[in-house]
Amino acid sequence: MGIQNLIEGKKQWRAHMARVKALPPDYQIVYTEMQKYLFKVGPVDLADGNLLPGIIDFFEEGVTAGKQVLELIGDDVAAFCDDLVKDPRTHANTHQESRSTQEN
Repeated sequence: MGIQNLIEGKKQWRAHMARVKALPPDYQIVYTEMQKYLFKVGPVDLADGNLLPGIIDFFEEGVTAGKQVLELIGDDVAAFCDDLVKDPRTHANTHQESRSTQEN
C-alpha cells in the first residue's frame, strides 16, 4: 500500500466521519455503537466496503423522514448489525475457524 493510498484513505475516512457528525446526537450515538460492534465482529472487509457508508445513507434518510433512530433499527442494535452481516465473512467467523483448527 503506497503513501497515496494512505492519504486517500484518510481523506475518505474524514469525509465519512463528517457525515456522522452531521447526524442528530441520538443517531451519532447509535452509529458509534454499531461501528464498534461491527469492527469487533463484523465483516473482514468492513473498512473497504460499503456497509458503513450505507448505514449513514440509511440514517440520513431516516432523519429526512423525521424518524427516531430506534424506529429505523429497533431496540436491539447488535441484532440489527448481525442481520446486516449475516452473509459476508466476519471477524467472528475467522476467529472461530482458527480456534477450531488449533483444537484439531
